[in-house]
Amino acid sequence: MTRELVWTGFMSLDGVADSPGGTSEGHRSGGWVLHTEFVPESFSLKGEELTDTTALMFGRRSYEAFAPIWPNSEDHAGYKELPKYVVSTSMGTDALVEDWGPIALLRSTADVAALKQESGGAIFIHGSAELARSLMDADLIDRYNLLIFPVLLGAGKSAFSPTDRERQNLRLRESASYANGVIKAVYEVQH
Repeated sequence: MTRELVWTGFMSLDGVADSPGGTSEGHRSGGWVLHTEFVPESFSLKGEELTDTTALMFGRRSYEAFAPIWPNSEDHAGYKELPKYVVSTSMGTDALVEDWGPIALLRSTADVAALKQESGGAIFIHGSAELARSLMDADLIDRYNLLIFPVLLGAGKSAFSPTDRERQNLRLRESASYANGVIKAVYEVQH
């Protein structure tokens, strides 16, 4: 049995996944999650994920954004000692932070495919839209945990790959909508 690879992310209604909390992507509409009324239950998916997560995976840029904050964040304390994998062709081991559990570098989608064949539970990818798109193209994503926000951005990085590929069917595992217009959609990939 292979390990489940889950991409979890915030997404605008028109499919943009970048700059949800700030302007680091240079996106003029950056920080769009913060402009949605805060309703605690609309973020309950994030708490639920803690119980399923046995490892984390990041692309280089998301790792560089999260690594200075998450190791000492009370909100992310449950992730502190979990194994972490950073997929990057350019990052060196000297860029990895200490005191955040075991961290390994993976250099390719083939490395990710090999990791999925090892024993263990679900690996969650937070953010990392570029990485997620390359893993989608390699048919390595098993589940999408999405929080879809009621905003149209018109520009930004798409959550999904534009690559012309074979149709991939999904099965809706769970959904909910909230008073602030956020929609939770959990889809399993039908392999």
